[in-house]
Amino acid sequence: MKLSIIFDRIQQNLFMRKLLLPLFCLILINCNKSPDHKVDASLVDVIQEDKVVSAATEPSPPNSISEKSMPDDEADDTSDSPNKIDTISKKIIKNGDMRIQVGDIKKAQNQVNEIIKNNKAYIQKEEFQNTDTDENLNITIRVPHKNFDPLVNSFSNGIGSVLSKNISSSDVTEEYTDVSIKLANKKIYLEKYRDMLKSAATTKDILEIQENIRELEDEIDVSEGRLRFIDDRVNYSTLNLSLYKEKVRSLTTSNVGFGSRFGDSLTEGWNSFVAFFLGVISLWPFFLLIPLIIFVWKKWRIRRRKK
Repeated sequence: MKLSIIFDRIQQNLFMRKLLLPLFCLILINCNKSPDHKVDASLVDVIQEDKVVSAATEPSPPNSISEKSMPDDEADDTSDSPNKIDTISKKIIKNGDMRIQVGDIKKAQNQVNEIIKNNKAYIQKEEFQNTDTDENLNITIRVPHKNFDPLVNSFSNGIGSVLSKNISSSDVTEEYTDVSIKLANKKIYLEKYRDMLKSAATTKDILEIQENIRELEDEIDVSEGRLRFIDDRVNYSTLNLSLYKEKVRSLTTSNVGFGSRFGDSLTEGWNSFVAFFLGVISLWPFFLLIPLIIFVWKKWRIRRRKK
């Protein structure tokens, strides 16, 4: 009887252990999971905050990138970018021609000089012509590139009536780049020839190297001169301005009236007569031949009759 009771208790203890052991494991697992979730959540928040901070403090890309400093692949990738025009320093030459009819040449010239001064330009050439029919003042103006359009607009407003205006632009970026690259290569070759000259052993080699150096120096001077010319035309645009005034003609206000024209006609007639008379006199050698020709002709006619 006692043995059966002890046996039953042992079985109950074993059953309780089997039941409690899984429960205890589940409790431990749940306890371990809850802190992990809290840590993961906090880590996620920290990571997100770090991303926001890094995005806010990361420097933005520059507005412009020099094309020469970019690799070929990157330059090709940005060829379709809408901001590519802003990243390239273009070489644009602007020229213009304007013809303006004015009422008073002197007054218009003073206005032109004031406009030129305000736009930091200067007069390169000035030519005045005064004829019987009109007065013309032709001015060649050099103006900084950025002030070219304001200068043209100022001349269009208030000076007079614009008879004609022609504005042109030419892009010389490709030519400027090509000349610059060739110039850089020539300078490299020049330095190599100078190094070779130091180690030349024979007179023939020295003369040949010196000739190559001379040719390269001449080509470099020409290329540098071309670049300076392009820079000058790019930095300072050219405008040819012509101020035109038509003279008013009338019998009371003009010297070229009926009486003046009548006197001019008499003078021209007398001058024509004098010119004709002097022209006839200049033919005097031919007049001396006329009597000789008549004498020969009469002799020939007399002989013909006798036959």
